[in-house]
Amino acid sequence: MFGMGTIINCLSILAGGVVGHFTGKLFHEEQQDALTKVCGVSVLFIAIAGAMEGMLTIESGALVSGKSMLVVLCLALGTVIGELIGIEKGFENFGEWLKQKTGNSGDKGFVNAFVTASFTVCIGAMAIVGAIQDGILGDYTTLAVKSFLDFIIVAVMTSSMGKGAVFSAIPVFLLQGSVTLLARLISPIMTDLAISYLSLIGAILIFCVGINLVWGKQVRVANMLPAVVLAVVAAYLPW
Repeated sequence: MFGMGTIINCLSILAGGVVGHFTGKLFHEEQQDALTKVCGVSVLFIAIAGAMEGMLTIESGALVSGKSMLVVLCLALGTVIGELIGIEKGFENFGEWLKQKTGNSGDKGFVNAFVTASFTVCIGAMAIVGAIQDGILGDYTTLAVKSFLDFIIVAVMTSSMGKGAVFSAIPVFLLQGSVTLLARLISPIMTDLAISYLSLIGAILIFCVGINLVWGKQVRVANMLPAVVLAVVAAYLPW
């Protein structure tokens, strides 16, 4: 079935939200705060591993770092674009709208949970590559693996941050569904190098999500999202 990967992914997020909602009631506020920070630390190390995989290579038996200029330019230019557009504000406004429409107006952490969970499960090469495979080949294996990971992530975030995390299924559906529909157009653009660059920048954005989980909101991650698009563009520039 066309788009089955995205459907499975969204259902897994909803299931994770249900599990997290009921298990979260078992914890006191201090325990929920500790769980949030633990989740943040986990996200940080997952992101570090992804970033180092993209930046470090072995040459002549020595570990060599690279792509520093790529990282700086993509993040700097991407953030400027995002700040001018006001992507973060748009996400927050949508989160506020969801909070009102779903009867959660009294949940102070709803928007933060929605935005944080959305970035965690949406940013990354698995979402793009998996959606392309689903759209062209009908192969949703990659998205099925992502679904399992997202189930765990959303369950933990919902239990510690609140039910806003479960609504991350909406941007996942919109993003992956759109990529699946446009797969034949996008596929030639997503070369191995483009995917590598996207994975590197995506990992760094996820690292910023981890920072916000551990230390409170320090970075406007949504305003950095254009960096992911610039990373793909950078794959076609002479370096």
